[in-house]
Amino acid sequence: MLPILTFAKTSLDRVEPAFWWTGMQNPELQLLVYGNDISSCDVAVDYPGVTVERVIKVESPNYLFVNLTMGKVTKAGKFPISFTQKGKVRHTFEYELREREANSRMREGFNTTDVMYLITPDRFVNGNPDNDEVVGMREGKNREFKGGRHGGDIQGIVNSLDYLDEMGFTAIWLNPLVENDMNDHSYHGYAATDFYKIDPRYGSNEEYVQLSLDAKEKGIKMIMDMIVNHCGSEHWWMDDMPTSDWINNGGEFIQTSHIHEANVDPYVSDYDKFRCNDGWFVETMPDLNQRNDLMSTYLIQNTIWWIEYAHLDGIRMDTWPYPDKSFMNKWSLAVMEEYPHFNIVGEEWTTNPALVAYWQDGQHNHDGYHCALPSLMDFPMQDAIIKGLKGNGRDTYNMLAMDFLYPDPDNLVIFLDNHDMSRVYTQVDEDFAAYQRGVAYLTVLRGIPQIYYGTEILMANPGTWDHGIIRSDFPGGWDGDEVNAFSGEGLTAQQKQAQDEMKHLLNWRKEKAVIHYGNTKQFAPMYDEQVYSLARYNEDDVVLLIMNNGDEEVKVNTDRYLELTEGLTSMKNVMDGRFVDLTGETLTISAGGFLLLEK
Repeated sequence: MLPILTFAKTSLDRVEPAFWWTGMQNPELQLLVYGNDISSCDVAVDYPGVTVERVIKVESPNYLFVNLTMGKVTKAGKFPISFTQKGKVRHTFEYELREREANSRMREGFNTTDVMYLITPDRFVNGNPDNDEVVGMREGKNREFKGGRHGGDIQGIVNSLDYLDEMGFTAIWLNPLVENDMNDHSYHGYAATDFYKIDPRYGSNEEYVQLSLDAKEKGIKMIMDMIVNHCGSEHWWMDDMPTSDWINNGGEFIQTSHIHEANVDPYVSDYDKFRCNDGWFVETMPDLNQRNDLMSTYLIQNTIWWIEYAHLDGIRMDTWPYPDKSFMNKWSLAVMEEYPHFNIVGEEWTTNPALVAYWQDGQHNHDGYHCALPSLMDFPMQDAIIKGLKGNGRDTYNMLAMDFLYPDPDNLVIFLDNHDMSRVYTQVDEDFAAYQRGVAYLTVLRGIPQIYYGTEILMANPGTWDHGIIRSDFPGGWDGDEVNAFSGEGLTAQQKQAQDEMKHLLNWRKEKAVIHYGNTKQFAPMYDEQVYSLARYNEDDVVLLIMNNGDEEVKVNTDRYLELTEGLTSMKNVMDGRFVDLTGETLTISAGGFLLLEK
């Protein structure tokens, strides 16, 4: 009597990425396949130009990693991937290869012509109240709780595109929108539970793609906030990881040291490198092991998938110095090789410019390390700007003088505040004149400006550093709001002035090639004088910003600017359109004021 053949009950629950594109630079694709006992199956593909190169089985029997190769002439289309046991098909997945859009590879990333608007989506505009509560998700809406979900969403951003365009913003950076199905504080987005899915409380994948397309119609670029350092503790794979080294420290929580210098220290100990790079931020954010080749490939492909699928113009990469640094070079190289004119900005939060410069593409480092990262957040300059606005312009001057450390200082992202620090209006002790000088300086400074939502209307967080307060709701984003920043209803005269001045400056900047591409020159405060000046110039144009960081009116000698203004009898005041006479010996700058002049 022949033995009865029995098969384990298998399932096919996930294939990631669920589709791909023809014509990519890299012809290789690795599929993560997940389902009960799926590793007991063989895999077959029958499609011209597509070859199964290797099927990788791992410790968990519920995973397969399928390596495909696509020929150069492989056509777009759909085809079955078969999963068989003993020759019998148990599961079939219809895979799709899509045709790339024309010139997708040559897309232009964000650059010096742009000004970014940073939005925390949950706190901006609630455009679709129907998605505030989603059945089956762990956290619902609680607008009364500062750390809760308040209901802002993708539709709210779509509804606000006219406002952003009129204000003069040309790019939007959204804090993460991917699924964060965590028990609490899920609104911030930095604890992903599904890297391929937009959180349904914001909308759908399709709505996110449409937002990107709608923004482009208005000349607004889309920048996605990504995290490859960690995921959320409720990520779908945490209960059944492919390998024992999928998460650093075997999945056990060990706190990171936050010692960024461990990445550059020529005398660093293995222990300090381990504590910085393998340590976790918090227990609810497991630290991903990018040294695992399968994890590395998964993260790289996920990035490229979102760029291609959502028509992205840039990436802001969270916690840049924390993942494995060899991987970060591999990741950035893979992205930039696929999209050579793209842009990526990394978050290296330190006030030491040498640490920031270490990561930028083109840097010749002492240890031979090279990274293809084009841009970084200029935290050292942010710190120096605030110190300058509060009275010591020499700090600002000294930091800008450190630009020799950077391979490309023009490609740094500059800012006055962001979602992780006090609002700039709070940082300058609600000194409106200091705030005005800061916005003017950011408009003229080399680099790519970023403005946090609400900065234009003096949003503040007095007396607290609580992130839930810093990321307060944008007034007018919810039905029933007494104050509406979109219409101006309920704004104070000072808030309206701040909004109008920023709108004027950003739209003026749009047309100023001398700021986008021109040279930079600065003039140091001397002795006890609080006057600091910054100029942008080329053969045809000159822009000169003179700031008085002191609390008394000053008269500034015009001869110090002769190298820029020789032959000019007057310059136009950008703020009021009046002409300023340069033939006298001095210019008068009011206490705490500034002059922004153009040729």
